[in-house]
Amino acid sequence: MTRTLRPRKSKPSYVAMAGVELDDENGAGPSKRAVAFDEDADSGSDFAPEKDPDAQEAEAENEEDEDMEPDFEEGDDPDFNQPRSRSLSRRSTSVLETKSKLVVTKGPPKPSLSRASKRQMYVLPTPSVHHRHRAVPLYTRMGRVERLETRPSLFKKPKITMSNNFTQNSKVADRVNKSWGYNVGSGPLWEIVEDRGWYKEAVGNVPDMDSDGNRRPKVYRNIQVKAVWEVLNQSEAALYLPTDVAITDEGNLKPPPPVTCLLGPFGKQTERKLEMFQSQKMSEFMPESPAHTFNAGAPVWGIDWCPVHSDDREAHLFKQYLAVAPFPTSSHSPEIGVRVARPSHACIQIWSFGPTQPPLEEESNRGEMKCEMVLCLEGGPAHELKWCPLPAHDDFSSPTRPRKLGLLSGAFEDGSWSVYAVPDPADVKPADHEPSQPVYVKLPEPLLRIELEETNCWTFDWANSELVAIGTTNGIIAVYDVGPHLKAIGSPNSPSITNILPTHYLTVHQSAIRALAWIRAPPATSTGAPRTDGDPTVIASGGYDGMECLTDIREGHGSVMNSAHGFGSLDVINAMAFSPFGGGPVTIDHENVVKAYSASPSMLGRGHTLLEPQGPVWSVNASDFHPQLAVGSADGSCTTTNSLRSTRRGGSVPFFIHKVYQLDYSRNLGVYRMLDRFLPQETQDRPAAKAKTAKEKAGETDPAKVRIKANSVGTGAWSREVGVHRVTWNICNGLAASGLLASATASGLCRVDELWGRWIKGKVPYGGIEHIRRELEDEAMEMDGDSDESVGSS
Repeated sequence: MTRTLRPRKSKPSYVAMAGVELDDENGAGPSKRAVAFDEDADSGSDFAPEKDPDAQEAEAENEEDEDMEPDFEEGDDPDFNQPRSRSLSRRSTSVLETKSKLVVTKGPPKPSLSRASKRQMYVLPTPSVHHRHRAVPLYTRMGRVERLETRPSLFKKPKITMSNNFTQNSKVADRVNKSWGYNVGSGPLWEIVEDRGWYKEAVGNVPDMDSDGNRRPKVYRNIQVKAVWEVLNQSEAALYLPTDVAITDEGNLKPPPPVTCLLGPFGKQTERKLEMFQSQKMSEFMPESPAHTFNAGAPVWGIDWCPVHSDDREAHLFKQYLAVAPFPTSSHSPEIGVRVARPSHACIQIWSFGPTQPPLEEESNRGEMKCEMVLCLEGGPAHELKWCPLPAHDDFSSPTRPRKLGLLSGAFEDGSWSVYAVPDPADVKPADHEPSQPVYVKLPEPLLRIELEETNCWTFDWANSELVAIGTTNGIIAVYDVGPHLKAIGSPNSPSITNILPTHYLTVHQSAIRALAWIRAPPATSTGAPRTDGDPTVIASGGYDGMECLTDIREGHGSVMNSAHGFGSLDVINAMAFSPFGGGPVTIDHENVVKAYSASPSMLGRGHTLLEPQGPVWSVNASDFHPQLAVGSADGSCTTTNSLRSTRRGGSVPFFIHKVYQLDYSRNLGVYRMLDRFLPQETQDRPAAKAKTAKEKAGETDPAKVRIKANSVGTGAWSREVGVHRVTWNICNGLAASGLLASATASGLCRVDELWGRWIKGKVPYGGIEHIRRELEDEAMEMDGDSDESVGSS
């Protein structure tokens, strides 16, 4: 009996639904006509069932209220209110009419596999090219938070009061989120900065449990500086310091040459030669600039702020400490997966940013950068450097000498991840020490060293003071619980701890892991309540295989979040950061795009583009105190942008990208140039593609005019000496220091900037910060009536 085939039925084509063509030159193509969608018509799922007209109309009203301008409620500042482009009834009618006319004949589809929008979201479909989802908090924190009453001053005790928490109420969350969107400055708005960090060590059930001192308590009080430390003289320390590429005729090492750099406003720059350990105030050339530039002597790949407890900051004169890890020479180029044998001489410099000595007037006291101490190590140079995220220093009044400044960890070139107890510089300086020079301290052995036989430690991140995740050169993530081992140290003569086994050892990537970050949110109980005394369980990672993964260590495998494979190229994922304000990881996509993704279950994997630098991205950093994102790239630029801007394009607030500074280099002259005072630029949609299009369509023969029409996009090639390798916000020294940004470059020049934002038009929305936080009594009564609403929704 002859077998009969099933009749062929027409089925929807996803390619056709995207409005693209697949025909060849002869006109052959699919028999189906393309289906075009009005992107403004529906922001829901393409696979959702049809709703009745009443539900659609209600949904349209919600969209109009939540996403379109104006963002403020009735009775708010009229200066911010924008007229509606169409009435609510017209909006509802247009949505219904549009949904009844979704199928439109567009002709033969074009060859493509993406949507009509230029930016494809890789995890979930994009509802609209102009739509950006509001950030969703990962958990609801109970209690209140600290906020600043006045603009903070450097090296002065800030005025702080208690306020309503961001997740106190849905209305508070809505207002705070929208208010952050009206920041048009390069830094955070001091009025609404708040600590959204979470650590399981936080002290609870005490009267001031919401203060900074209890939310970030001191840890590891039992640990002392190892007794084997010793002070070296300058000739003995020369082996550990950065050196010149060339040597003397006698075969001795030469100190690195000074870095010649042009500083100041464009067109009026002054040449300065910065020797190693020398710093320069930028206010000498630009009176309004609080920035400081200093020379570490060689390319820097590790830089981080040291946490100081709130009870001891005033005793330290509000001095900030910065750990800086330079390479041995400017030509040093480590090979991935190849470890060096110990001893391998290297150093870590401890710089301080404190008040000028002798003290100056408050208006002119911009502080000074000074290299206080150089740690001489034998594990090779550090590829990454991070302090224990919670204060681990001794009390300022402690009789122990030397007092401990903190616990400093790093991934070193000997393949290890090591933790050192760093002494306080004031306690190790000899009586006859020259104040203008750093003290050289040799630390031959760390407190704890982790080595893996089959691979090298390449990157890492602390979840809290006890749990650490290490990314290796063979694609494995190793998780260690170092807390019990460090707490067991009882004497400065205790041997180094080396026999630790990982709690998790997961193969996630196919090649070396270059960046990873913990999603710092507490796990949940079976009822959904957050377990704030537990450890986070999710890690975001990126590697040389171009994959970005989310790994829940309880499941034992990673899930691909995004792949940076674009147009036949493979991009290395050099940076990964977690943003508590964005509720997920921030990383890079192909073509140097910086994207923020959501880790909330309701929005898992949804992402949006924040900016596209003109060169490959080396570093991305987010803060626990504000949504400003810092980015360092290979073209020599250090930029910031607001990750909580308006949810739709075309609003009253532009999407600004702020270039803090840019470094240039002349190969012929051997001179650097640091440019400041850049005007903010609006976010460009794929500037590299725009440059090519402008060149093809401009019709201009003059190259200068072509560059102008291409929005002055760069050449795509830069000297390796100008790359900004690391950027880091100060996230461990309270609200007043949250605007400090440190950056390190391949030239050896590092910089500290104090950045604060400003409100658009200079006006605080909602009539003031008290109304944004709903602190007044009548608003508090309103909140009691709204307690049934979903907390944290936005």
